[in-house]
Parts: sequence; C-alpha cells; structure tokens
Amino acid sequence: MDAADLAQLLTPEGMALLDRVPGLAEGDDVVRAVSRLRAEGHDPRLVATVLTQARLRQRARSKFGDFAGRMLFTEAGLEQATRLRVAAQHAGRFAAAGITRVADLGCGIGGDALALAALDLEVVAVDRDEVTAAIATHNLAPWPAARVELGDAARFDVGRVDGVWLDPARRTAGHSDTRRLEDPDDWSPSLDTVFAAATQLPTGVKLGPGVDRDLVPDTAEAQWTSVDREVVELALWFGPLARPNVQRAATVIGVHGVAELTGPADAEDVEVGPLGEYLVEPDGAVIRARLIGDLGRRLGGRMLSSGIAYLSTDAPVDTPFAQVFRVRDVLPLDPKRIGARLAADGVGRVEIKKRGVDVDPAQFRRRLRLQGGSGQATLVLTRLEGRHAAVLCDRP
Repeated sequence: MDAADLAQLLTPEGMALLDRVPGLAEGDDVVRAVSRLRAEGHDPRLVATVLTQARLRQRARSKFGDFAGRMLFTEAGLEQATRLRVAAQHAGRFAAAGITRVADLGCGIGGDALALAALDLEVVAVDRDEVTAAIATHNLAPWPAARVELGDAARFDVGRVDGVWLDPARRTAGHSDTRRLEDPDDWSPSLDTVFAAATQLPTGVKLGPGVDRDLVPDTAEAQWTSVDREVVELALWFGPLARPNVQRAATVIGVHGVAELTGPADAEDVEVGPLGEYLVEPDGAVIRARLIGDLGRRLGGRMLSSGIAYLSTDAPVDTPFAQVFRVRDVLPLDPKRIGARLAADGVGRVEIKKRGVDVDPAQFRRRLRLQGGSGQATLVLTRLEGRHAAVLCDRP
C-alpha cells in the first residue's frame, strides 16, 4: 500500500466500504467480494486496498484481539508489530517506574504506543515512513494523550520525555517482502545509537529473540518473552526500568496467564543424571535466558546430557515454564527399529523433537514408514548422558 492507496482508503467512502467487508480468508470469499464490489461501481484500486485491509484485520486478531477490527495495517507492519499481550507488559514497566511521558521511537503501526496510551501515559510515537506513521495515527486516534510524528528516531530530542521505548528497524524499508538486516550497524537507529539513548534516561529496547547475546550489555536486564510456546522477542531494560538483582528473565505468556523466571545471571546447569519417568522440555524463553539450571532445581530435575536443554524428573511436575512428557521407552536412534515399535503400538501420528543430534526430522519421519494407526506419540531425538537415543513419550 502506498500513500495514494492509503489516502483513498481514509476517505468516507473507503472507510464505509471497509466497515461493510467482514474479515476474509484467501479463496472464493475474496473472489466473490471483489466481483460484488466492482459491480457496485467502486474503484477497482480501492476495492483491492479494502480487501487487503480486511484480510490483514482477520490475521491481526491473533495479535490484537478485538482491537484489530478498527485498526489499519501493512503486511510488514503487522508482521513486526508487538502482540498486545506483550505490549501490555512493556507498558506496565513504564507505569510501575513512575514514567508518565514516553517516546515510542520506531513505532511502526503503533502496537506498543497503544498499550502505553491505554495506561494513560503521554506518548509521542515516531516513525520515519509516511504511510506507517499515518496508519499509526489512525490506530492511536482513540487515545488523545498519544500523538504521532513523522521523523527519524535517531534525531528525536529525548529531553522532551521521561522514558524511551525503542524498536529499531531490523528489516529493509518497505511495506511487504522486506529482508532481515543482520548487521546491527544497519538497523535504524543503529544499536550504538540505541545504547547511547539508554545512558540518558530510562530506556526499553525490543530486539529479535535470537540476537547475539554478546551484544547485550551488562548494564541491562535482558528479558526473553514467549507467547503460546513461541519466543517472540528479547527486551532490554535500562535504568529504573530494570529490576534490582535481575539480569536474566524468562516471561512465559499462555493460557495460564503470565509467569516469570528470573535470575541475577546465567544459571549454572544442574547435574547430569539418568532419564526418569518424565522428560521435561523447558520453554524457549527459559532456554534463551539460560535459566535451565534454575528451572531444574525448582523441579528437582536433572539434565539428560551436558549442554542439552532437556531435563528429567521421577515424578510428574506442573509448570508453565516447560512441557512435560511421560516416557514410554528408550530406543536406539534407528528409524527401522523405531518404526517397527510405533507400528506395534498402533501409532500413526508422531511428533518429532530433536536436540543435540544431527537429524533432519522430515527425512527421519519418512524413514519411519508410519502405518496409519490411530495412536499418537512424541519422539524425542537427543543424547542421554552423551549417547544418541530416541525417547518415545506421551503427552500427559
């Protein structure tokens, strides 16, 4: 979507047309809608823009819930936007620290600014892309304390606010088909600029969860967050936004709500021991934060093998920080033998996990030659006390 498309969409005709079109999936519904709207005499370009927005709104519900029904998006903006449940955690940090005026630099479509404004914080949202800034203006319209400015985040006068939230652009410019930028010097603003801002006033920074840990300064609290078992971001917190004696945090959001595991540093692993009745797979946020050892001690567990992020316990455990599997058997890492065992157990559907072994799960699955039984199981390909093995498990 370019500026002309957005301008046409924001007309009374465009917005009325968008309100008429429900969320659409790909396929025949879209074809019928296009035919109907063109037959009514609407401009074909406006019809295309409206239907794209309807589709994006439908996709956005997983991130923004009911708010998506009145928001506008670009493809890239939706992909990079912070989920509302996560943005609410960010906003809570600023509110808890007593910060009332926040600059959201690199605001994108306004997801984080929306959460900040919802807590009655004064927000200045800045983006350098004209279309994105205009969309953010629309999305933030219900909150009078939030305003959007078109500009370069690196040039923003931080003296105007009490705190800063920075989401550096880590992809090439554009509204779709963007490419990831690997070099932090190519981000906008660059990581050096971001960290310089953090020396001036309370600052939070959103980064990708897989960013090189060597880039994380010792002065920051590093918080990895997962949503429904997917690690979605690394947030760095500076000044009063960082909690005392917390340098590593794993925040896990799911059906249980929000749970957090924290530590003053990377945790030392628990000892390696034999596989017990239960295999425990730590959440990705716990693994990224390197708090596996602390989780193991909390659960009374042990490592399956040195350097492998699986734990084991002898008794069932209930924790939001891991998935727990009941061990059915341990088999050699031999597809033929495993396939025979699965057939004997009537297993036709198998979930394959792997860690610490050089195996392509898709190829391994084909070599199992599953027979189409009605049962299901989980197969964990890993190392047990240094030896390759396949652990046949069931989800409790």
